[in-house]
Amino acid sequence: MDELELLKEKWQAREQDLPKLSYSDIYKMLLKKSSSVVKWIFIISIIELAFWSLLTIFIPESSKEFNEGMGLKEVLFVINIINYAVFFIFIYLFYKNYRSIQVTDSSSELMRNILQTRKTVKYFVIYNVGTTVLAMLGTNIYYYFKKEQLYELMSKNFEGYDAIPPENFTTIFFLIQLGVGVVFIFVILLIYRLVYGTLLGRLQRNYKELQKIEMQDN
Repeated sequence: MDELELLKEKWQAREQDLPKLSYSDIYKMLLKKSSSVVKWIFIISIIELAFWSLLTIFIPESSKEFNEGMGLKEVLFVINIINYAVFFIFIYLFYKNYRSIQVTDSSSELMRNILQTRKTVKYFVIYNVGTTVLAMLGTNIYYYFKKEQLYELMSKNFEGYDAIPPENFTTIFFLIQLGVGVVFIFVILLIYRLVYGTLLGRLQRNYKELQKIEMQDN
């Protein structure tokens, strides 16, 4: 007997020793793993909301006075209310996805719930990043048309700006705004990629495994 046949016999012997997993066993494992991932998506979204809420407590008084002086206090208040409302809607949708997966009783239904969860997370990320970019863009356009008032308030409320000549202020200010904005958006995208991207990657692997057992079952 040659070496290839010996290897085949050893492999077949090993296969007989390994426990045989049924369709139901695999489905239960994937259901448990998927439910855990969606639960973490729900929990992380709550943590994110709590983080942004706590961050507002540490806003310096000078920044609040600046926003009020620029006439942005009421506008920012309304935007925050809308943002919180949309955030709570997404949290509710994540919770609904979690509850739906928990009571799933078939692989095809679980696959649909996984796709729905991935879609919800995708819209959540697009909304958060998109509104952040639009808010920064809109605010800076507003600043541009209020350049004189902006210079006066920045010089009054923040150190260092009073040393900048008025004729150079606009260029320096908006270059700083651009740099800070790009870095901030990059950091948000990176965090979302690491956190939600990792969780969605696990859901995608579960989805592919479900596709395999669906094909085998049919």
